[in-house]
Amino acid sequence: MAAPMSRLLFRPLQRIVMWNSGCRPLSLLSLACSTHNKTNEAVKSIDSPWRLFGAVCLQRPAVISQDRSPLEEQFANLMHQMELEKSLLSDHELRLLEDAERMSRKQAEDYDSEDEDTTEQEIVTAQDLEDIWEQKLKQFKPAARVTGHVVLLVKEQVGSEEVWMLPQLPWEAGETLQQTAERALISLPGNNSKVTFLGNAPCGFYKFKFPKNIRTQSCVGAKVFFFKALLLSGSLSNIQEKKHMWVNKSELRDYLKPEYLKQVERFLMDL
Repeated sequence: MAAPMSRLLFRPLQRIVMWNSGCRPLSLLSLACSTHNKTNEAVKSIDSPWRLFGAVCLQRPAVISQDRSPLEEQFANLMHQMELEKSLLSDHELRLLEDAERMSRKQAEDYDSEDEDTTEQEIVTAQDLEDIWEQKLKQFKPAARVTGHVVLLVKEQVGSEEVWMLPQLPWEAGETLQQTAERALISLPGNNSKVTFLGNAPCGFYKFKFPKNIRTQSCVGAKVFFFKALLLSGSLSNIQEKKHMWVNKSELRDYLKPEYLKQVERFLMDL
C-alpha cells in the first residue's frame, strides 16, 4: 500500500509544477539560465554613459641580492686579488706612471724642458682626477634598499595628458572583467611573463570623468575595476623604458594622481 499511496500524493504536486511551467517540469538549472539570459538582455538594453575598464595591479618581489656569507666574502676578495695581479694596467694607471716619471725628471738637477715630447703643459694630472672622483664619491648617497614588492605602472594618453596608471583596457561584450584585466597584460608589447590572478572578484574600484574636450553625453567617464596579480616568471624588459616602470608602495604617490592613489592604497599591501 506504501507505493500506491506515494504515487497518489506525488501526482497533485506534479500537476502543479507542470502547469506552472507550461506543461513542462522546471529545474533549477533551466531557471538560472533563463534568469541569466534575461539579465544579459537587460544590461545590453541599457545605454550607460560610463565605460567599464578592467585594470590589473601586477606585483613582483624586488630583485635584490642577499648579503654574502663570510666564506663568500673571502672567496670574492681572493678572486679580486687574482684579477688584480694578472690583469694589465688600464689607461689611467699608465697615465699615473707617466705623471710620476715626469715629476721625477722635473725634480732632477739636469732637467731640460726641451727634452719633453709634449708641447702643451698638462694642467690636470691623473692624481688630480682621482682627487675629484674621491670628492664625488663622498657626496654620493646610495638609494634605500627595496625589500618589499613593487608594482607595475604604465603611461597612458588621456586626452592631451600623459598619465601614469595601472595597466587597463576597456571592457568588451562577451568577456568578464577579469578577462579584460588579463587582456590588458597580454596586450603589453614584449610581454613574455607568466602571472597568476589572486581571486576572480575585483579588489578595488575607481570612477573618474573624462576630460571636457572628449566628454560627451553618451560618454561621460569610466568605471575601473581592479584585479590583483603576481608575477611568477618572465619579464617585461622589451616594453619601452619610458612607458612603464616598477615602483614600490611609497613611490606610488610620485606618479599616481591623488584620487586614483587613494583607491589603489585601499587594496595594496605588502605580500
